[in-house]
Amino acid sequence: MLHTTTKPPLTIRLCQPRGFCAGVDRAIQIVVLALKKYGAPVYVRHEIVHNRYVVEGLQSLGAVFIEELSEIPAEHRQSPVVFSAHGVPKSVPADAQARNLFYLDATCPLVSKVHKQAMRHQRLGRHVLLIGHAGHPEVIGTMGQLPDGAVTLIETEADAAKLAPADPEALGFVTQTTLSVEDTAGIIRALQDRFPALHAPAAESICYATTNRQEAVKETAAGADLYLIVGAPNSSNSRRLVEVAERAGATMSLLVQRASEIPWNDIAGISTLGLSAGASAPEIIVDEIIDAFRQRFDVTIDLAITATETEDFPVMRVLRDVELTKADMAFVNGAA
Repeated sequence: MLHTTTKPPLTIRLCQPRGFCAGVDRAIQIVVLALKKYGAPVYVRHEIVHNRYVVEGLQSLGAVFIEELSEIPAEHRQSPVVFSAHGVPKSVPADAQARNLFYLDATCPLVSKVHKQAMRHQRLGRHVLLIGHAGHPEVIGTMGQLPDGAVTLIETEADAAKLAPADPEALGFVTQTTLSVEDTAGIIRALQDRFPALHAPAAESICYATTNRQEAVKETAAGADLYLIVGAPNSSNSRRLVEVAERAGATMSLLVQRASEIPWNDIAGISTLGLSAGASAPEIIVDEIIDAFRQRFDVTIDLAITATETEDFPVMRVLRDVELTKADMAFVNGAA
């Protein structure tokens, strides 16, 4: 007698937008274009974006990831070196010039905007308050735009409460681009309550992609038995999405890098799954995770579209003469 096993039903609330943002897309494109134009090796200082799948894919094409410029062998001093999308302190391009290195700066234009806002505050005589997470490459890069002592890092409302500036009337703030919108708003309110003369940046610091992804998760979290965020543990924007899902009503929220990290034994009884991806997570992993659920559940996809993103950041002029194949573009866009 033939026995058939019926798969339990599962609705996947799939967020859109999700995954790669324009800044990540541009950074990956810069490395791929540099490899095509100049050949391997192309050195990349720090992970170009916080995702091992992307890093390993670029390594397979000939990219070499380093943490310091001193790691570049003398015989490869003519090879390009790419600075990551997170931005670097001013000391890094200065070091590259001193070593006669050819560098390509893949800093996200929205991170560069924060750098300019911080420098504008200082130019106007203000001490800069940077709201962000200590040790994150973007924070290190932003603080490194100004002299030592010109920037104070504020991580929490408790930090805001104990701040004792030399001149409370001459303060300006900027934020890391990948923070929780709600947490950041609370810290800004705490600072403004204490320092009414606090100057905001001329434009919003938290980037459009961070805001859009958080809003999409917020709108789809209520009633979800499990919310999965595809992203790396060192990805700030991905970790914030996990927090947003939990606050917005998901029973459980997890950060995973691949389908192999999903705790299948612990989630057997779920009927509604929320699914999104951080700004540095490729779409191919989202597809991998959906396929893994299809093997175990009778899946219905409920696409939750909360915003349409049309931003496109062009690469630097020196790389614009290089053409990408369809396979190149699939890799750049996270589809391969």
